[in-house]
Amino acid sequence: MVRMLASLAFLTLVCSGVAAKPPVDALKVPPGFRIEVFADDVRNARSMTLGDAGTLFVGTRDATVLHAITHDGKRATRVRRIAKGLNSPNGVAFRDGALYVAEIDRILRYDAIETKLDAPPEPVVVTDALPSDRHHGWKFIAFGPDGKLYVPVGAPCNICEPSQRHAAIFRIAPTGGPLEPYARGVRNTVGFDWDDAGTLWFTDNGRDWLGDDTPPCELDRAPRAGLDFGYPRCHGRSVVDPEYGGERGCEGVTPPAVEFGAHTAPLGIRFYDGAMFPAEYRGDAFVALHGSWNRSKKVGYAVVRVPIDGETVGTPVPFVTGFLDGESVSGRPVDVLVMPDGALLVSDDHAGAIYRVSFSGE
Repeated sequence: MVRMLASLAFLTLVCSGVAAKPPVDALKVPPGFRIEVFADDVRNARSMTLGDAGTLFVGTRDATVLHAITHDGKRATRVRRIAKGLNSPNGVAFRDGALYVAEIDRILRYDAIETKLDAPPEPVVVTDALPSDRHHGWKFIAFGPDGKLYVPVGAPCNICEPSQRHAAIFRIAPTGGPLEPYARGVRNTVGFDWDDAGTLWFTDNGRDWLGDDTPPCELDRAPRAGLDFGYPRCHGRSVVDPEYGGERGCEGVTPPAVEFGAHTAPLGIRFYDGAMFPAEYRGDAFVALHGSWNRSKKVGYAVVRVPIDGETVGTPVPFVTGFLDGESVSGRPVDVLVMPDGALLVSDDHAGAIYRVSFSGE
C-alpha cells in the first residue's frame, strides 16, 4: 500500500499538466557553452524529431497532444498543437515527408504533414498490434539504418515474467506488417540511437524496490539482433534478481556498456554528429537522465556526456545540470536532439520547455 500511494502521488505530480517556469537561469553547462530557452509552452515535452523542412515535432506522454514547432534555428517562432486526444503519443519519427507517432497500442502515420500543419490529415494506422498495457506502455520510436521502424514494448510491471510481446525492442516496415523482435530482456527503454558503424545503443531503466542504490540503470549496446539483456532475471552486469534470478542468474546476458546510478532514469540518447561542438565531442553520446521518483534522496535530473570511441566507453560526465537543487526539482530532461547547425536541443516535460545548447568558445 505504501508503494502504491507513493506511485499515485508521483503520478499526480507529473500528470497534473501544470508546467513550471523553465529554469534556464539555474542551468549549468561547461565553459564555452551556452544554454537558452528554444521554446516554452510545450506542455509535457517528451520525444523529438525533425521534419525535412525543419519542423520540430514533439511528443507527449500525459498531455495527449502533439506539438509542431516552427523556428528560426535558435528560437521557436510558433508552437502548434497538431493533434489532440491521442493515447500517450510519446514517440515521434519522421521519414519521406511523413510523421510517425507511437501511441500505447498502435503506430500512426501523418502523410505530408509539414504542408498541412494548420489542417493535419487523418492519420494512417501503420499497426494496431501493440499491447495495450499502460505500465511502461509509452514508446520511443526511430528509424534504423536498415530503413525499419524500431518500436520498444516495455515490461507491463515493475518486475514480472513478461510475455513474448513485452520487454523487448521490435522493428517493423514503414508500411506496416509483422513485428520482428530485435532485442529481448529490455525492461523499459525510452531512447535509442545508432552510432557511425550502424550499431544500436539504447537506455534501459532498472527495476524498483531493491533499495536506493541498486540495481543500476543502463546504456546497452546491441551490435546484432537476438541478444538477451537480462530482464527480469539479471540487472546491470551482475545483479541477480531475488525473485526471478532462478538458476541461470546472469548467465548468457549481454552486459550493459554503462551502468548509471540506480533510479537515475536514463531516457533520450543521441550520438553527437554535429560540427559546432569541439572535435572531441564528435561520436560521443548525450543521455538525458529524467531523475528518480522513489528514492529517499533524488538523483539524476541532468544531461550527461558519455565518451565513446568504437566499443570503448568512458565514464559519463555532467553536461547540463541545475534541474535539481537539493531535493527541489525545477526540470526533468527527457530527450536530446542534434540540430543541423550542431546545437543540442533538450526537452523538459516538467517545465514544458525545449532548451538549446550552443558552443561559441567564449
